[in-house]
Amino acid sequence: MIKKFKFNAMNRTAHQTSTRTLADLIRAMDGKWAATVTYVDGDGEESVRTIEIHDIRTTGKGRIIIRAMCRMRGEMRTFHPEQIVTYTIHRMRFALDAPTGEIRFTHAAATADELVSLEMDRDYPDLTALVLAA
Repeated sequence: MIKKFKFNAMNRTAHQTSTRTLADLIRAMDGKWAATVTYVDGDGEESVRTIEIHDIRTTGKGRIIIRAMCRMRGEMRTFHPEQIVTYTIHRMRFALDAPTGEIRFTHAAATADELVSLEMDRDYPDLTALVLAA
């Protein structure tokens, strides 16, 4: 069963799992839909931003980051999912172009094994062979 999006409904991240939040943000990225987030920065300042998510990745230390064009700043920014308080997905498409050189990933793997392979290739491009234990 495919989950239907509730466009323009504010979702409070405290009222749902982080997996659901990330799944919604990945769907927004794949659909090229803008999202408005209420975000708390490192200094504790809260701001509302409309962003266009181009990449969601894991750092070498295992932290998930969101790379998105910020419509307020007009430039690529990094957001941390745990600092997003609320979000809504819009029906409006991306309006900004990512800077040249920014990598854009999509999660278009047909199987779980293909998805793991894509993620490993992205995070460890110098790794030539990896055998997953069953």
